[in-house]
Amino acid sequence: MEKIFTKKVLDNGINVYLLPTDKFKTTNIKVFIHQNLEEDLVTKTAFLPFILRRGSFKFPTTQQLMLHLDNLYGASFGTDVLKKGERHILQFRLDLVNSNFLPDNVNLLKEGLDVLKEMILNPLTENGGFKREYFEQEKKVLKRHIQSLFDNKMQYAIERCFQEMCKEERFSLYKYGRLEDIDDLDPSELYTYYKDMLSRNPIDIYAIGKLDEKQTYRLIQEKFGFERHAGEKIKPTLINKDVEKVREIVEKHEVSQGKISLGLRTYTTYEDDDYYALLMASGVLGGGPHSKLFQNVREKASLAYYIFSKVEKFKGLMIISSGIEFKNYSKALDIIKKQLEDIKRGSITNQELEGTRKSIINSLKETADNPSALIGFYQDGAIVDKQETIEDFIEKISNVGVSDIKRASEKITLDTIYFLTRK
Repeated sequence: MEKIFTKKVLDNGINVYLLPTDKFKTTNIKVFIHQNLEEDLVTKTAFLPFILRRGSFKFPTTQQLMLHLDNLYGASFGTDVLKKGERHILQFRLDLVNSNFLPDNVNLLKEGLDVLKEMILNPLTENGGFKREYFEQEKKVLKRHIQSLFDNKMQYAIERCFQEMCKEERFSLYKYGRLEDIDDLDPSELYTYYKDMLSRNPIDIYAIGKLDEKQTYRLIQEKFGFERHAGEKIKPTLINKDVEKVREIVEKHEVSQGKISLGLRTYTTYEDDDYYALLMASGVLGGGPHSKLFQNVREKASLAYYIFSKVEKFKGLMIISSGIEFKNYSKALDIIKKQLEDIKRGSITNQELEGTRKSIINSLKETADNPSALIGFYQDGAIVDKQETIEDFIEKISNVGVSDIKRASEKITLDTIYFLTRK
């Protein structure tokens, strides 16, 4: 029987999820601070991981922090920002060596939690705001980060398709914010904003590894039991938007290869019973070499350099992405649409069905063997108030049949066609 995270709540409302296990050689801790994805907040929230990782009062330079982490037997610390549906999440990560491999008198968990507390609760400030020197440097870093999306044409085309598809929806916002907002960021204003997030917004702490559950909970309460006035509510993600007509967007740049992105609304999310059938549908459509898109667009028609489909589980969207020769746009589009229609009719071979099932189950088993991915899996469940194990998920995938895929696929509606072509 698979072990699951046990949930406790600190006195200040912070959720703590613990999974004691001997399975891994490391102890992994993640802290998530949730925020609404909003136009006036997105760049502020996205900037916070960049400035917070620069230093704290105890570790005022990156070098001092890295030296301290090296002394903790090569521990690693990182920050990032996640977008899950129309929810924006600050992520802090700390990985430690399992205490089994250390001398008996070393309490690495306590020292690791000290680092997390320091970096999250005691960021380096001056004159009531983040240190200005670091602040200005990280503004340039964030700008480069956003601009680098343009260099990855495949990801750029996907992002632009979602932006056009969800133009009037919060989901259209890029998780790293907007270039035009960066110069207006202010060290004092952002520090006040961050302190308010710590005080009011939902916070989750996950820990997995060789843990003593009671001791770990006590340590987390000791380090993160600060006074809070929790009250910020995370808005639900907009899902059921009707498609009045398919929009076609053509964008021209200096590119050597055309990029097609098709944005589809599935009207099915991770909360729904049909989600597992939808995941199988996406796999049959474009989940690997066995899939309809790969076989018919790339192999038989030789029209694509790459092609795949992918589901966004919280917003209920699907993306089909492909790289093609510019002249093959219409041909490729026609064959892509035909594959989707075939799935809706239940025209699925046993090879496509079982190839997809095997691929998804293998991916889930890999998740079970990766502590960081396992935290991500359970956090996704917590977001939609759904507690299921990897074993539960595998069982549901194992029971999906062609009729289930057909039922889930019939709801899929093409919304936007985006084509990135040359000038």
